[in-house]
Amino acid sequence: MSHRIEKDSLGEIKVPTDAYWGAQTQRAIHNFPISGLKPDPIFVRAYVLQKQAAATVNGTLGLIEKSTADAICKAAAELLDDGKLADQFVVDPFQAGAGTSHHMNVNEVLANRANELLGGKRGDYEPVHPNNHVNFGQSTNDTFPTAMRLAILLNHRGLESGLQDLENAFRRKASEFASIVTSGRTHLQDATPITLGQVFEGFADTLARAEGDLTRSMESLLELGIGGTAVGTGINRHPDYPELICAELSKTIGLPVVPTGVPISMHQSTHDFARYAAGQKGVALELTKIANDLRLMSSGPTSGIGEIVLPAVQPGSSIMPGKVNPVMAENMNMVCFHVIGSESTVAFSSQGGQFQLNVMMPVIIYEILFSMNILTNAVRVFREFCVEGITADKDRSQEYAERTVSLATVLNPVVGYGRAAEIVKRAVKEKRSIIAVTAEELKVSEAKVHELLDPIRWTRPGVIDKDELENFGKN
Repeated sequence: MSHRIEKDSLGEIKVPTDAYWGAQTQRAIHNFPISGLKPDPIFVRAYVLQKQAAATVNGTLGLIEKSTADAICKAAAELLDDGKLADQFVVDPFQAGAGTSHHMNVNEVLANRANELLGGKRGDYEPVHPNNHVNFGQSTNDTFPTAMRLAILLNHRGLESGLQDLENAFRRKASEFASIVTSGRTHLQDATPITLGQVFEGFADTLARAEGDLTRSMESLLELGIGGTAVGTGINRHPDYPELICAELSKTIGLPVVPTGVPISMHQSTHDFARYAAGQKGVALELTKIANDLRLMSSGPTSGIGEIVLPAVQPGSSIMPGKVNPVMAENMNMVCFHVIGSESTVAFSSQGGQFQLNVMMPVIIYEILFSMNILTNAVRVFREFCVEGITADKDRSQEYAERTVSLATVLNPVVGYGRAAEIVKRAVKEKRSIIAVTAEELKVSEAKVHELLDPIRWTRPGVIDKDELENFGKN
C-alpha cells in the first residue's frame, strides 16, 4: 500500500495515499484496534451536519473565508446526500477519552475533500485546515456531546414509530380476542377469569407507557452545549455562534434545538444520556416480560398451556421432527438483555467524568445507538413475524376459565371465604371443576352454579346483588 507522509504535533506518520483521513486519525487506528467496529453511520451523519452548520455560520460571520466555508459545506453535502466518503470514518468506538480521535477523523476528511474541491491535494491542508477552518470556534468537548444529542434525536424516530406500531398490533389482537375468556394467573397459579383481549390490551398499555417515558426523555436532548468549546466558557468562538448554529441545525434536522443557558453543565454532566438509556432499559424490561408471557401462553402444544399459537417461522430442532419454537420471542429476549446491560455501561460511564468533562462519551453514544438499532429491528420483526400472526385456541382457553379454582372467589358473598376455600380444596383434590363441586356442596343445579360463575361475567367489575344472593339456593 502506498503512503504519504503527514505531520502533527507528535511528528511524522505514514497515511495511506488514498485515505481522506490524516495524521491524528492514523494514530487512532494504530492505538485503538479494540473491537473492529466502526462509528455508527447516524453518529457520523450528526457530526457532519454539525460541521456543515458551523462552516455556514462561521462563513456568514466572516470568521473564515467564504470560499473555504463553501468548500467545507460542499464536502459535507456530498457525504450527507450521496454517502460519498462514508468508508473514511474508521476510528474504533472504543477509543481515546472524550472522542477527540473521532472528531479529528471528521475534521480531516472534510478538510481533505474541501481542498480537493478547491484544486488542492490530500494531506496538504491548504487552503482548508482541519483545525483552523473545519474546527473553527469549536472543541471536541462541545461538538462531541452535541453530535451525540443530534444522533439520538435523528435515530429515535425509527424506534418510536416501531414501538407505536407494535402497540397498535397488540391493540388489534385485543379487539380480536375480546370475547375469548381464559384463566388469569398470579404467582404462576390459577387466578380469576380474564379475556385474552384484556391480556393483550395490557401488553399494549404497558408498552405505550414505557415508550412515552422514553420519548419524554428526548426533550432535554434538544438543548445543546455547542459553543461551550473547551470547558464550557466559550473561549475562541463568536458571541452569536450558539444561537446561529442552533438555528441552522433546526432547519436541517427539522427539530427545534436551542443553546443551553449553562454550557458548563453540558460539559461536565451526561445526565441526559443516562436518562435516555434508562428509558431504553424501561422499554426493554416491558418487552422481555411480554415476550416471556407469550412464550408461556403458547407453551406446548400438548404439555403446556397452549391457549395461543405463535406463528411457525422455522423448524425448531435438529433432532426432534416437527418441533417449532417461539424463536421471535426468544430473539426479543436476547436483544432486551443486551439493552439492559448497555444501560449499566452508560450509568457507570456517566459517573466516570471528572471536573469540566466526562471523557467516557464515546462508549456512551456507542451503547445508546447500538441499543436503539437492535431494539428498532427486533421490535419490527417481533411484530411482523410473531404478534400479527398470533391465533387463539378458544376451546382450550374456555376450559381454563371454567376450571380455574379461583372462580370460587365469586362464592365469598354466598358461603363466605372459609367455605369457599373448602370447595377449592375438594375441587383440586378430586381434579374436578369448581362448578361441579359447588353444585354438590350447595345442593343446587350445575346450570344454576354455571349462571353464577359464568367466567366471562367475572372478567368485568361487579358483585352479586341482593336478589341474586337470596334466590341462589332455590332450584
